Amino acid sequence: MKYCKEYWDDVRLVAGSIPEIDKLYNKKILITGATGMLCSPVVDIISLLNREKNAGIELTIAGRSEQRCSDRFKGALDAGDYKFVKYDANSAAKLDVKADYIIHGASNADNRRFLKEPVETLLSNIIGLKALLDLAADNKGSRLLFVSSSEVYGNRERFSYAADGEIAEDEYGYVDILSSRSCYPSGKRAAESLCASYIDEYDVDAVIVRPGYIYGPTISKTDSRASAAFTLDAASGRNIVMKSKGEQLRSYCYMLDCASALLSVLVKGECGEAYNISNKDSIVSIKDVAECLAEKSGVKVVFEIPSEEEKKSFNPMKNSVLDATKIESLGWKAYFGLEEGIERTLKFL
Repeated sequence: MKYCKEYWDDVRLVAGSIPEIDKLYNKKILITGATGMLCSPVVDIISLLNREKNAGIELTIAGRSEQRCSDRFKGALDAGDYKFVKYDANSAAKLDVKADYIIHGASNADNRRFLKEPVETLLSNIIGLKALLDLAADNKGSRLLFVSSSEVYGNRERFSYAADGEIAEDEYGYVDILSSRSCYPSGKRAAESLCASYIDEYDVDAVIVRPGYIYGPTISKTDSRASAAFTLDAASGRNIVMKSKGEQLRSYCYMLDCASALLSVLVKGECGEAYNISNKDSIVSIKDVAECLAEKSGVKVVFEIPSEEEKKSFNPMKNSVLDATKIESLGWKAYFGLEEGIERTLKFL
């Protein structure tokens, strides 16, 4: 992603809308997954607050590659603006860090990697989180935010909920635990239960967010998820290839709106509660996203029959429309509708 004045204007807009953001001022914040799609704009918001509001936030980034971190935030952070510590979600190594707030966003979220690395995908959600919950237990008075997923809801057709209605935070459906593709939703479900267990046994202060489908210029070039692949094709002037009819309804959210949601829940969410992240103005089908990207970039949408291997990686949820009432009650709101978000995504890429 390329930093530019227009992007920082958008960061400034969402930063100014986060309720009680001054609670983070002069605090120590640790972020895992900081170079990823969801948490990298969180880092951008913190960078702007420190530069323009003298927020005095001490930022620590935990990850596997310091070079990747330096490359990702070139133009946003200077070397002295943050500390870097080694962290691997597949390792239970204890972290020696002082933190008032911990945001855990490190996770494999790539569908194709689920098939190649189901064991690592599932275990990393438990092992990596445990190390951070232990850290939160040691740092008395700290708070941890766990980034879960809308996939924890599974399919609701077998249950009494309306299959095509909005999903509230207590409406869980069916996940096939004997499918290796379920390594991701099962890992996230177990991780949420681990948070609840640490709250009850060790008095840890933890909150959870369940993002829907997040899109934007912070995508990785190796991301194989449909919306990411569509975006990279459109930005490169290639026709968008769809491998399904694309009729599934999804809750989409632009990455900066998602970042402001993460920080809103971090400062105002209730301990032990989970919050959906969904833009009520961006509830559309996968096909709608592809067609909007095609229109804005001047390419076409073409269809191909998926291979059996590709079908295995598909999200089995037929409906991923999330109810945003709970997070909106904290004072959060989304600013970027689908068309605006896609225009910005293509511009900033």
